[in-house]
Amino acid sequence: MISVLPCREAQKVEEIFGRHNLEVNEYSSCVIARQNDEVLGYCLYNLTPKTMTVLAVEPQSDIPLADGILRSALHVAAENFVLDAFYDECAPVELFRLIDFIKNEDEKRLNIDKLFGGCNCHK
Repeated sequence: MISVLPCREAQKVEEIFGRHNLEVNEYSSCVIARQNDEVLGYCLYNLTPKTMTVLAVEPQSDIPLADGILRSALHVAAENFVLDAFYDECAPVELFRLIDFIKNEDEKRLNIDKLFGGCNCHK
């Protein structure tokens, strides 16, 4: 069974951010998809008390998995009463377009409301 859970290990968060040459700050975190002990993918983000900014999602080649990982990250935001989600310039914009998660490209806003709908990963 696949689990996608927030990572509570600061060193692991720093390591994964480092793979993408991203700096860690007090708001940096990630969710990690695992099957047993195997890491299948992750989503890197900054979660402030008001907004979430998605920085990276891996893998981008497995669309259903990437969709699930992004949804899990957005669920973390929603659990913290954060309903404004954005993506950074380094984020996989084409993936977000493909799975139809972009609400406003000018604002780089993700449609967190899609968290409560079905997957569009069959495209």
